[in-house]
Amino acid sequence: MSELETVAPTIAQFINVGERTNVTGSAKFRKLITAGDYTAALAVAREQVENGAQVLDVNMDEGLLDSEKAMVEFLNLIASEPDIARVPLMIDSSKWSVIEAGLKCVQGKSIVNSISMKEGVDAFIAQARKVHAYGAAVVVMAFDEKGQADSYERKIEICEKAYKILTEQVGFPPQDIIFDPNIFAVATGIEEHSGYGVAFIEATRWIRKNLPHAHVSGGVSNLSFSFRGNEPVRAAMHSVFLYHAIRAGMDMGIVNAGALPVYDDLDPELREICEDVVLNRRDDSTERLLAIADKFRGQGGAAKKEADLSWRELPVKQRLSHSLVHGITQYIEEDTEAARLEVARPLHVIEGPLMDGMNVVGDLFGSGKMFLPQVVKSARVMKQAVAYLMPFMEKEKEESGQVHQSANGKVLLATVKGDVHDIGKNIVGVVLQCNNYEVIDLGVMVSAAKILETAKTEKVDIIGLSGLITPSLDEMCHVAAEMEREGFNVPLLIGGATTSRVHTAVKINPNYSRGQTIYVTDASRAVGVASSLLSADQRVAYMDDVRKEYVKIADAHARAQQDKLRLSLSAARANAPKYDWSGSYVPPKPSFIGEKFFADYPLEELVPYIDWTPFFQTWELAGRFPGILKDDVVGEAARNLYDDATAMLKKIVEEKWFRAAAVIGFWPANAVGDDIQLYDGDDRSEKSALLHTLRQQLAKREGRHNTALSDFVAPKESGLADYVGGFAVTAGIGEDEIADRFKRANDDYSSIMVKALADRLAEALAERLHERVRKEFWGFGAEEALSAEDLILEKYRGIRPAPGYPAQPDHTEKKTLFDLLGSEEKIGIKLTESFAMWPGASVSGFYFSHPESHYFGVGKIERDQVEDYAARKGMTIEEIERWLAPILNYDPRHITQGKAA
Repeated sequence: MSELETVAPTIAQFINVGERTNVTGSAKFRKLITAGDYTAALAVAREQVENGAQVLDVNMDEGLLDSEKAMVEFLNLIASEPDIARVPLMIDSSKWSVIEAGLKCVQGKSIVNSISMKEGVDAFIAQARKVHAYGAAVVVMAFDEKGQADSYERKIEICEKAYKILTEQVGFPPQDIIFDPNIFAVATGIEEHSGYGVAFIEATRWIRKNLPHAHVSGGVSNLSFSFRGNEPVRAAMHSVFLYHAIRAGMDMGIVNAGALPVYDDLDPELREICEDVVLNRRDDSTERLLAIADKFRGQGGAAKKEADLSWRELPVKQRLSHSLVHGITQYIEEDTEAARLEVARPLHVIEGPLMDGMNVVGDLFGSGKMFLPQVVKSARVMKQAVAYLMPFMEKEKEESGQVHQSANGKVLLATVKGDVHDIGKNIVGVVLQCNNYEVIDLGVMVSAAKILETAKTEKVDIIGLSGLITPSLDEMCHVAAEMEREGFNVPLLIGGATTSRVHTAVKINPNYSRGQTIYVTDASRAVGVASSLLSADQRVAYMDDVRKEYVKIADAHARAQQDKLRLSLSAARANAPKYDWSGSYVPPKPSFIGEKFFADYPLEELVPYIDWTPFFQTWELAGRFPGILKDDVVGEAARNLYDDATAMLKKIVEEKWFRAAAVIGFWPANAVGDDIQLYDGDDRSEKSALLHTLRQQLAKREGRHNTALSDFVAPKESGLADYVGGFAVTAGIGEDEIADRFKRANDDYSSIMVKALADRLAEALAERLHERVRKEFWGFGAEEALSAEDLILEKYRGIRPAPGYPAQPDHTEKKTLFDLLGSEEKIGIKLTESFAMWPGASVSGFYFSHPESHYFGVGKIERDQVEDYAARKGMTIEEIERWLAPILNYDPRHITQGKAA
């Protein structure tokens, strides 16, 4: 899967493309750029990100501007701003020269906006090949030599033709194609324009069904152009349009994310008339919208909701549904008892009003009107209602025999051997249970043998595997191969932070030909996938579609790898950064050599260092903290979640629910080639350990280097006395006991919350200790005065890369670090056989002090480096290939067959 598709949304996670960094669409931004005020222009970009934009559209097409120069200057400035640069960029221009200038300086995966066939097929192919060579995704306008497509028929005709050319002639990955079928203004008073909204929506539906993996985008503000000056009406039109377009398959759009009201919060009258306009339901819809437009000018279009208890007067079935939808546990036992007294058997309460209520929750979640934290709260209400009914059901069971509760299917979930992370898996389990699936959760570090034995004994319908660390990918290959060997044919679901559709298609799926392996992006997709797999009507067609899709993905992946130019290891080393080690630079010396540990670090000291943005990502809420709290789409859910989290965090700190501990160390060091030699003492006579690093091999344009972590340490031949530090921290001692306590009380919401907060506290401890290292223990940042926000944005000298992550993808280096620190003996952090840390809420890594040190990704490496690296580490090539499988630029047979585990 492409980098673009890794952030591709579910229906509840539409990608907002920020529109305010476009000189043609924002007068404010145009004035700042033409005045040369790039600092203020960057603030516009930052505000877009804070308001929920997940991609930034940058356009410099202005007659008085040197567009190429402005594009390059602005993109280079963005690259130096971590809080902006973390989102992908959409390079937008009608001039190819401007687009290419932007592509030459942008970092990471970008999106070109746009290319089309308006100048003919040959020009289209030439530009597409250039975009592909730069590794970018592309927006394709529904535009050919006859003009822009305005009807449904023209839209699908052009998009289908472009898709075939791109995939069959250019070799463009289909997941990197974004169609823009043209959003035109409606409600203009011209009859021919009335169907423009419907044409876009129906064309979107056709594209998503018939052009596999392609995305759909559009400039949403075009829709309401005839109502410019009346922002509340425009915003309402956008909200209504997106509600229907997203359901049809539109998964991204250029829209002002900070000015988009929630569909359900729109004034009912305004919403109905906007729907008439967008869906072209009435001949007089434009006149009706004009008639009420002035009523909303200068005011918000959303009606205020006041909390009250009037719902308590509703019939019990509706009260149960209200409690489930809103996550209210206060009255659940009272209402469950009332419902029980109205039916013949307690089971009927579960199969009747409770499941009816959960079906409402599922529908709201699927349509993007509820978000994951709210669904997990609903599950808590459901579990508590079922727990209340259990004694009555057990009594009935004793009196009349076995009570059978039907389920939609039986699903086995497990975090694979060697991996300890389970928050995502637990969320998937809760969501499936909400939809009446029986879930068997085997927990963490589960062997293939146990997974398959349980699957046989329990006669499960689906097996789901989860993992966070990269070695888990290979373990999943092994489980798939074992399922093949033992004759399984049940579907195998794959999920977790390091997994992807590409890895599933290329590595795991070939091991399991008897069944079908399916990558599940996130919790919101799990129910739909399970439903399709277990439906007698859909199963065969669905699995056949997945198989065809995975063949195309594997072929596209192979072509993409062949197209990227990589250097030999010797050439990459020749292009290493050249720092001046003979000048005035003197490596700073730490205040001590050896290790220092902290047995019980005060939790209250860590709270100000918490980075809340990843916390919301855990719950599948997109947006940057604190802006997410004011987001028009997810703001209410985010605020409620944040309130719950801070309330629990207060209890964790005050009542010491669990303990934080840490160990840090500093050692004399020098680089020896691509390795780093550590010494026992400052006389450097005794060697203590050797750290191995990997070097980038992707060919770089002039001025860019092929970096390895060893580059940031003074070479031995320089004669300089340099140092390297290391750390291991945890905030999870006792975490599992607390989480299990909540789970036993049928409170999955709080159980997941505990784990998520423990993770945040561990990261906060890593942040706090790194600050103390810079200021106290190493001292090279003694004068540093950074805010908590600055720390999150890493506006300090030095880095703390972790083994198993992009700058050093080899998890086995963690063992060297843990041996140096004595982590298990000193603070109780253990390594599993796959080098995951236990407790799960733990962080480890190295400290580098060089002022030029920075984070980077090694990327794909060639066999010559694997052979060299294996020799340096004293391991076999097969052993190294197992740990580096995700970054290998070739396909070792034993990895593909899942035999390495």
